[in-house]
Amino acid sequence: MTADPVAEAFREEFGRAVSILIRALGDFDLAEDAVQEAFAVAAERWPRDGVPTSPGAWIVTTARNRAIDRLRRERTLETKRAELARLTELAPDEEDDDVSTVPDERLALIFTCCHPALSVDPQGALTLRLLGGLTTPEIARAFLTGEATMAQRLVRAKHKIRAAGIPFRVPPDDALPERLEAVLATVYLIFNAGYSDVRNELSAEAIRLGRTLTRLMPDEPEALGLLALMLLHDSRRGTRLDDQGAIVLLEDQDRSRWDEAEIEEGRALVESALRRRRPGRYQLQAAIAACHTGETSDWPQIVLLYDELLALHPSPVVELNRSVAVAMAAGPEHGLAAADAVTGLEDYRYLHSTRADLLLRLGRDDEARAAYARALELTPEGAEREFLTGRLSSL
Repeated sequence: MTADPVAEAFREEFGRAVSILIRALGDFDLAEDAVQEAFAVAAERWPRDGVPTSPGAWIVTTARNRAIDRLRRERTLETKRAELARLTELAPDEEDDDVSTVPDERLALIFTCCHPALSVDPQGALTLRLLGGLTTPEIARAFLTGEATMAQRLVRAKHKIRAAGIPFRVPPDDALPERLEAVLATVYLIFNAGYSDVRNELSAEAIRLGRTLTRLMPDEPEALGLLALMLLHDSRRGTRLDDQGAIVLLEDQDRSRWDEAEIEEGRALVESALRRRRPGRYQLQAAIAACHTGETSDWPQIVLLYDELLALHPSPVVELNRSVAVAMAAGPEHGLAAADAVTGLEDYRYLHSTRADLLLRLGRDDEARAAYARALELTPEGAEREFLTGRLSSL
């Protein structure tokens, strides 16, 4: 445990505890409230009594007891009997028992949150809330929307699950492929939420879920591709920021410090996925990430892979990323021409920061200054904003 064991337990155990209680209760709100109350009790007791041997089991047991208390106060007799019976069998009685004695329901939770009855943004938002334990403001920032809007979106998503009677389970084999795209997108969203904010536990949870998906669907190349992509990105985690927390660009990172084990596993997964000859966007993105893992990045090959990715999944963001590869492979003037041809990203901060960098490399300082200023307007507080402020100050 870290210096703040309650915070550490929250990051590691929140999603598991919520999913376990949802399975028993069939009630998202009651499960989430009970787990939050359990952590509030932990914040009061653990500093005084010490951290339990198994924090996860303690949280599940305490949340179960809080849910039982609420059921006894609020539910009808018929409903109460059924739910109390399930809760009584739910968790170990002793706080030092291993929580692994309770089935892990997180995969069922993510498939429930990613049901096709929900649109894409609520799928990801609900999963981040219930599985990752992110607050509403954190989720709103991840989706670039207002806090009040996100709060309403979360409430509506949970209501829709209840009203539609969406089952809390992993779908049967014949339904898995059609549900996979939403699940993969949501897992990658969780990874990026942790990767961009350097919340290691969220990225680790996404990788764990990715491994679970590859075990569930071992012949699905896109599941393999997503796991490879996350591992290859995660291998660079320790070099993305310097000792002062400032961003270090890819070309300036110390590649000798990249995690070789994650790189080897990621490369092997990419090769295994591509051998199935059913290319998809996660496989191609993973192949692009693998091109960065040598002593230098293979920019001409990266441009070709972006061409394939654009053919499969046209996207202005992919076009913008390709323009960076073009700049590295053929020169900044070609990259700037490609970036200027991208449409639909006028309020996307990375368009302006990319243009600023290319303009700077071409010696067009006044235009670079204006582009950096626009990117800064669109960037929230954090390491990225500090990086852009430094670049702008240097001009």
